[in-house]
Order: sequence, then structure tokens, then C-alpha cells
Amino acid sequence: MHGTMRSRALLLVAVVLTAQLCACTAYAGSGGDGFSVEFIHRDSVRSPFHDPTLTAPARVLEAARRSAARAAALSRSYVRADAPSADGFVSEVTSRSSEYLMAVNIGTPPTPMVAIADTGSDLIWLNCSSGGDGPGLAAARDADAQSPGVQFDPSNSTTFSLVDCDSGACGELPDAACGTDSKCRYSYSYGDGSHTSGVLSTETFTFADAPGARGDGTTRVAHVNFGCSTTFVGTFIGDGLVGLGGGDLSLVSQLGADTSLGRRFSYCLVPYSVMASSALNFGSRAAVTDPGAATTPLIPSQVKAYYTVELRSVKVGSKTFAAPDQSPVIVDSGTTLTYLPEALLDPLVKELTQRIKLPPAQSPEKFLPLCFDVSGVPDGQVAAMIPEVTLGLGGGAAVTLKAENTFVEVQEGTLCLAVAAKSEQLPASIIGNIAQQNMHVGYDLDKGTVTFAPADCASSYPAPSPSGSL
Repeated sequence: MHGTMRSRALLLVAVVLTAQLCACTAYAGSGGDGFSVEFIHRDSVRSPFHDPTLTAPARVLEAARRSAARAAALSRSYVRADAPSADGFVSEVTSRSSEYLMAVNIGTPPTPMVAIADTGSDLIWLNCSSGGDGPGLAAARDADAQSPGVQFDPSNSTTFSLVDCDSGACGELPDAACGTDSKCRYSYSYGDGSHTSGVLSTETFTFADAPGARGDGTTRVAHVNFGCSTTFVGTFIGDGLVGLGGGDLSLVSQLGADTSLGRRFSYCLVPYSVMASSALNFGSRAAVTDPGAATTPLIPSQVKAYYTVELRSVKVGSKTFAAPDQSPVIVDSGTTLTYLPEALLDPLVKELTQRIKLPPAQSPEKFLPLCFDVSGVPDGQVAAMIPEVTLGLGGGAAVTLKAENTFVEVQEGTLCLAVAAKSEQLPASIIGNIAQQNMHVGYDLDKGTVTFAPADCASSYPAPSPSGSL
């Protein structure tokens, strides 16, 4: 516990020092090529939530288990909750678990916070204290449900304001309620029973380019709509959540609406085995122009936040397995495993079983359909024994998955396929983050596309490294 608190404190200090050391401030919309921030896996050594007692395979297995919980929550998110919340309005049901974190600086002067960054969510919300900001926040607070982690105190900021019920932003919430002060209140519930609520607000967000990025300045964005959460029930990592989804309240959409950065972002995920952070890019830095880039169009989704494309086929060697008609697939950084319908997964498993000349191993989890014993194989030789798998997507895009994208070691000497069967309740498949390792993945809401390109993320797209070592 003390180690986690120390790591967290060091990360926040590094963020503050980085912002203070920048000599100039480039306001968003005034030009430049955008900005890049660290995209920190929750299990990495740079994460304040890193557990040093777990082995590398154990961390992967825990991530796979969280993936199963997230996939189940994504299934439930397609159906709105029927029962009203305690506040008298219906709350959105969404996924709480996610795999990546980002540092955010909120307010004037900035308060550094570490939040979940989630491509499957829209609303930005951060822990708030009611402070001295009057009845708007005080009325929303539940004395028995204190927010975890760092809390932003709006009374200490000169740029904070509350959002009225009749505003366009309040209308974008799936469900909202008016307090007696006519301010916009919200409530979000999660698949594991966790719940947060508060008041929709606006504030200035500051994003710092730390040493190692392509720039050395700060990007300030004023009047960002976010949820000032004063109540939280349950367990949660981080100080809140930054929604990177496709809805109007996400950070991406707000940057595009209020600045010249456009509604686009990209990331390049380093493999789990690499002791480095990934990069999360906005603006022109988000362009994916790498050799071998494949672009597929976004298609309409029942849940606006989800980046959904068409899955047409799965190919192994010369064998191509066609997807069932109308097979949407969500591209999601917050889900570890890839999920396919059984009509695709079963022939894929059969083909891989025939092609991979390794002894079988018992799966440590029922949802992992195929495992091999690699205890007797020298390091570096396993990847050569695993055939590439190609996903055929809409628009003729073909995304090739290498061994590191399809198999992971979940126990010492046990290698398992990182693809599982999607539930019948989930209308779409999922391309998870293991499948996206060492790929530059770009989302462009303005063009309505997702682009994939193979990349050496640790060297080609180094994440910014804040001053100070964790």
C-alpha cells in the first residue's frame, strides 16, 4: 500500500514539474501539431497501481479476467437500465474496468490527476470535493459515499463553472436531472455495482508535452464539459475517467469542436513485456501514415461511444473463414482479449491446433479456448511456430496479427490464445488491446475511419517521459 502511494505521488510530482518547466503555452487552436501524453497500462511499472508481487504471466492472466468482466459489461450497456436511480432518474450502465491511464491537469491553477482513459466511454468525470462552491455541489454530495483518490476542489479554481439544465451539453447526457438550482446532475452505474454521480461542469484542461515528445509546451483547452463527481460507491482505480469514445461529450469530440485539433486521436501500444509506456496522440500527431496502413470505415453502432467497424473474415494461412452476415466489431483499448462469434472462433481454433506443433496444455480459465505447453521451447523460438492471423475488415482493409497479437503466456510455460467466444448478448465482436500491440491505431471521427498500421511502438512512437523516474 505504501509503495502504491509513493509511486502515485511521484507520478503526480512529475506531471506538475513537467507543466511548470515548459517555457511557453500554446493555446489549443493557435496552431502546432497537437500534443502527446503517456498512455500508461495499469499493470506497467510506471503505473501507480502496479503490483510488484505478480509475475508477468500472472499480470496477463489478471488482465484477461478483467477482460471477461468488461465484455460482460459491454453486453449490458446495449440495454439501458430500466429502474430509476435513487435520484429519481435513470442512470447509464457501462463498463468500469479499463486497462490504460492518462495524466490530466484540471483547473486554474492546475490540479494534476490520474484518470482511466477509455475508448468505450464518453463522459469525462473526475473526483470533486464540494469545497466552498455553494449549493450546486453540496446538494449533490452523499456524505456516506466519498470519492476515492485525489479530489479536485472547484473552489480553488478561477475557471470552474456549473452547467445549466437547459444547456446542449446537459442534453447530451443519456439521462440527467435538474437540481433545485437548475444545474445539470448525472448518475452513472457500472456493471460491477459501482456508481458515481455529481454535477456537469466546465473547466480548463491542460495537457503537457513532457521531455521526449515531439514538442515542449502545453496545450490548454478552456470550457471542457466534465462531470464533477461528488459521490462514488464501489471500487475504482484512478481519480476519474476520461472518455475517448465517439459521443459528443468525449474529450476527442470536445477537442474537435472547440479547437483546430480535429476529432482524431491515435495510440501505439507497446507489448506487455516491454517496460515502457505507450503514446496517446491528438491533433495532427494522430495521423497514421506508416507503411502498411489499412483503413476501415466506421459503421453505425447501437452505443454511440463505441468505435465499431465491419468484420468480414478471419484468415490463417490459405484458409479464410467468412464472418456471419452483418458482423460488427468494436475496436477497444480497454478490453484485453479479442472476442469473436463461435462461428469464427471454432474454425480458427481448429486450424491453429493443426498448424501449431506444440504439446497442448490445460487452460487456466474456461474462457481461454486453446493453450500450449512452451516450457521446453527456447526463448525467441515460440513466435516462429505460430502462424499469422489476418482480420478482414470493411472497405477491404486487412489487419495482420502476429504471434504477440494472438497468444500470451498466462502461466509459466503455458501459452494461450488471446481470443475468446463472445456472448450471445453482445451484438458485436471486440478487437482487444493484445491484438493491437505494436500497431499504430488511429481513430478519426471527422473522416469516420479507424486505421491500423504495424509499428515498433517502443522505438517508433516513444511515449513522453516525465521528469523523474518511477
